[in-house]
Amino acid sequence: MKQQDERPKILIVDDAATNLQILRQVLHEDYRLLFALDGEKALKLAQEEAPNLILLDVMMPGLTGLETCKRLKANPATKAIPVIFVTALSEVSDESAGFEVGAVDYITKPISPPVVRARVKTHLSLVGADELQKTRLQIIQCLGRAAEYRDNETGLHVIRMSHYSRLLALAAGFSESQADLLFHAAPMHDIGKIGTPDHVLLKPGKLDQDEWAMMQRHVLMGAEILGEHDSPLLQMARTIALYHHEKFDGSGYPHRIAGEAIPIEARIVAIADVFDALTSVRPYKKEWEVQQAVDLLLSEKGKHFDPELVDLFIAQLPAVVEIKEKYAEETAA
Repeated sequence: MKQQDERPKILIVDDAATNLQILRQVLHEDYRLLFALDGEKALKLAQEEAPNLILLDVMMPGLTGLETCKRLKANPATKAIPVIFVTALSEVSDESAGFEVGAVDYITKPISPPVVRARVKTHLSLVGADELQKTRLQIIQCLGRAAEYRDNETGLHVIRMSHYSRLLALAAGFSESQADLLFHAAPMHDIGKIGTPDHVLLKPGKLDQDEWAMMQRHVLMGAEILGEHDSPLLQMARTIALYHHEKFDGSGYPHRIAGEAIPIEARIVAIADVFDALTSVRPYKKEWEVQQAVDLLLSEKGKHFDPELVDLFIAQLPAVVEIKEKYAEETAA
């Protein structure tokens, strides 16, 4: 059985066949190569073959390299493919024009084989790192939804509350990158539910004392499942899982800590989690109206929830409702 060629795929675009041949000699041992003599053919190949990287000549008759790159970046199917311009143009203004349309680098002609190999390797490594990060986030989101499916058939709760959490984090002064980290960590908040018995998790009525103690253990199980890692994302996910049921007045669980001793990311998720739980159908309750949930948040200011964060959340209510509607549960006709 023939082994599949797993080498990265590179599309090389140049109207001069000689230039294509030179780049082929430099790269053919390490990469699968595709070739195009013009911009239109390049666009077609990029769409059909999804190369990992494109080396693109700037000065071509018909569709120029700049216009080709602009079209690649305008197409959702090809916009993520990194483009390196290979050109004799070396003025700063020429490079600026290339970066403005989405290129990631420039290689000047006549090419230096070591430079070409190094630049290609560098940008493919960056693509690999991005793909790894995307895969990690997808796994985390899937695990979060797997836990949520235990008592919510669609798993959309984790999607909504993650968006609410990001929105509130930005309002509370988080940077975009920190808010994004919270957005990706929040789906894991109830991962410990995986270890909660069905007769407790799915019970339609009130839990008795033993059942409630069993339910509370899900935060410790969640922290244990996530473990301790160097990854900032997993560190935040563990913090959220462990502390999102603490209350501002110290009456929560499992540690009964209070106020700002509770990590802020957990205080944010607590509000987002409860708001969405209240405004969603659960085995033990009907869906609340948004205003009912807002009234509950207000009544619990300084008790269950951080009062400043409650006010910030309510200030974002139009955006919250927009998220709620966008990711609404599908109901049977």
